[in-house]
Amino acid sequence: MITNSTSGPQSPRQSGMEALRFLANEDEGNQRMSITPTVHAQPGLTAGTGGRDPKRAAMSGWIGGALEYYDFALYGLAATLIFPAIFFPSENPTVAIIASLATYAVGYVSRPVGAIVLGAYGDKHGRKNVLVMAMLLMGFATFAVGLLPTYGQVGILAPVLLVILRLVQGFAVAGELGGASAMIVEHSPDARRGFFASFSLQGTQVGSILATGVLLPLAALLPADQFQTWGWRIPFLLSAFVILAGYIIRRRVQEPPAYLAQSDSAAAKRRFPLLDLLRTHPRVMILCVIMTFTNVIGMATLIFGVSYATQEGYGIGFSSSEFLWVTLVANIAAVVTIPMFGALSDKIGRRVLMVAGGLGGGLAAGGYLWAIDQRSLFLVFVSVVIVQGIFFQMWNSTFATFFQEQFPMRIRVTGFAVSQNVGLMIASFFPSIFTAVAPPGSANVPVVIGLITFGICLVAAVATFLSTDTKGKSLEDLEVHKA
Repeated sequence: MITNSTSGPQSPRQSGMEALRFLANEDEGNQRMSITPTVHAQPGLTAGTGGRDPKRAAMSGWIGGALEYYDFALYGLAATLIFPAIFFPSENPTVAIIASLATYAVGYVSRPVGAIVLGAYGDKHGRKNVLVMAMLLMGFATFAVGLLPTYGQVGILAPVLLVILRLVQGFAVAGELGGASAMIVEHSPDARRGFFASFSLQGTQVGSILATGVLLPLAALLPADQFQTWGWRIPFLLSAFVILAGYIIRRRVQEPPAYLAQSDSAAAKRRFPLLDLLRTHPRVMILCVIMTFTNVIGMATLIFGVSYATQEGYGIGFSSSEFLWVTLVANIAAVVTIPMFGALSDKIGRRVLMVAGGLGGGLAAGGYLWAIDQRSLFLVFVSVVIVQGIFFQMWNSTFATFFQEQFPMRIRVTGFAVSQNVGLMIASFFPSIFTAVAPPGSANVPVVIGLITFGICLVAAVATFLSTDTKGKSLEDLEVHKA
């Protein structure tokens, strides 16, 4: 999976375990990969003591991403499968669906605020510290969702509390990928930045698998009334383990040596990263925001697509448990392909993969919705692997490294976090817009939503072409160029 092995296909469990064994290997080969960074001339920036440790950094990103996105993915699944009935009851199914998906979007509204606060904290006080903080906040908010009363019990207070906790989730997750990918990129050798950084993205997919894997047997085995009464709460309450596990894991990771050297500079400590970002790199930030719109592929398939397939108003007729399997297969395919595309980006460059994946995924998203329209579960499985397992992961596996390469070290976490999360905040409203444009009873839903999705991906591809090509460039050379 993640090596150049010629053996047959592995099971997802074997693939995940092999990834962990690879990252955990602290043998002589790992020691040879440790590199004492050479930092080119910058004021106040000297080489740190000790070497880079890309494997340990990648392991932290993998495990932390899995735990944190387990929490975040749970809400995404529940927003389409469970919450419309228990938090937003309505005689009009369209209203219930839109209201539930809107609370899903609320988590993205708070992400820019989290990006500003946690991004600045990560740039000024360390990548490790911001990752610990994000993990604790996410674990608390998700656990609390599992304790919420329903609309039938306390009325309007139930969705209000749900929205508040979703805001906390969005705030927390805003610092996760920016901090984790910055740490990995700064620890990694230049020739393998894309490969090592891809593990943080693979971890987020594993988290989604865990979320689906917990919900799936509950939805399948419990009667529908019991699942909606108490069964859905179990995965959220399990987030208590995230708090403890995340703290232990993240506290053991060391800061990148080059970052430690730079953070000793008095000027770096005084600088407010957001103002620095807006003053020195506004064009880069705007381009990264637009590139983030490529996430419309996932919004069209795994968010709107699930509602289209399962909500009674659309009349397609798939069950919630069937589409939990579809989501699970999509994430398993992503786990397999992400490190492959990450490694490929180190060889052929990241821009070409991001453009090809975005445009291909934008086209294939309409085909996926068409497969749902055909009421063929087999076609749905095949198309979701093509869209989510191949095309979207060509973009998803490489964007984190590419975004980190666009910003200098002093504002790297802030630049990444603000750009990505502002873009995601905008993109998060696409599922609700899709439902409004193509409500239950509409004709040609796959064509309408497919064309909108491709058009958005085309705009994102143009932004990618306008960004700095990082192929074959060292992080130090990019640092000098961006400083």
